[in-house]
Amino acid sequence: MKKPIHFVKMHGAGNDYIFVDTTRHTIPDPAAAAIAWSNRHTGIGSDGLVLIGRPADPSAADFTMRIFNADGSEGLMCGNAARCIGKLVYERGMTRSTRVRLLTASGIKTLDLDVTGDGTVRTVTVDMGTPVFNDPSLFSPTANPRPSRAAPVPPAPGHPIGLPDGVFVSMGNPHYVIFVDDLSAIDVATRGPILERHPHFPQRCNIEFAQIISRDTLRMRVWERGSGITMACGTGACAAAVAAALTGHTHRRATVIMDGGTLTATWREADGHVHLSGPATIAFEGTITP
Repeated sequence: MKKPIHFVKMHGAGNDYIFVDTTRHTIPDPAAAAIAWSNRHTGIGSDGLVLIGRPADPSAADFTMRIFNADGSEGLMCGNAARCIGKLVYERGMTRSTRVRLLTASGIKTLDLDVTGDGTVRTVTVDMGTPVFNDPSLFSPTANPRPSRAAPVPPAPGHPIGLPDGVFVSMGNPHYVIFVDDLSAIDVATRGPILERHPHFPQRCNIEFAQIISRDTLRMRVWERGSGITMACGTGACAAAVAAALTGHTHRRATVIMDGGTLTATWREADGHVHLSGPATIAFEGTITP
């Protein structure tokens, strides 16, 4: 019989993942495990699987993160998963530092932990780095359309020839942010998979539909490549906030309201970095036999 694997189920604003410490357990086929364990009917249920490890060079980073989406594809970065790791490694005694360097497929991300007197991590802020607006490996139209105002998305019963007006923002993984007047009128389940696989996105894309609430507040829903509709998306919240500031809809600091909760994204003027802040929650833990 195979050895049971200990996991912790966590979420950031409802964006939920299964976390496994690979210093304790070996996952020989993480893509297959992500598919099986993420199933909400026959598995644990999640948006994906996250593997926590230690870097080969401890001077470069404190921990490593690999993320596999619910369809088994490997993701480059996830802001909510990164924030969850910050809470987990501190509260489980894997580090005593309130600043954690996390090595991801998109480089090293710095996590700053807000810790209460009893050792509980209240919130985690992750430095997501600088947004990228033109990356031909991820986005390949002849021009990057940037709308001057929020506009309704036209219906698309089939595969669209062109893209709706939007803003491409890479936050370590690709996002396309579309501003709409009425988010409740958007059929994300229909539009999301069509746009995710649009020919303009060579590696598929996360699709955000965002409604401007005020100069410092957005309401957003997301279709994540490899996972479908999720309750929240950390890199998506950053992309939406950056796109809103870039197009003059909001200030550089914005509250992003998603189906599962609220995060704050700040696009700093001093260095161009985007900081993502919010809570991380342990839902439950257990063991599963491969």
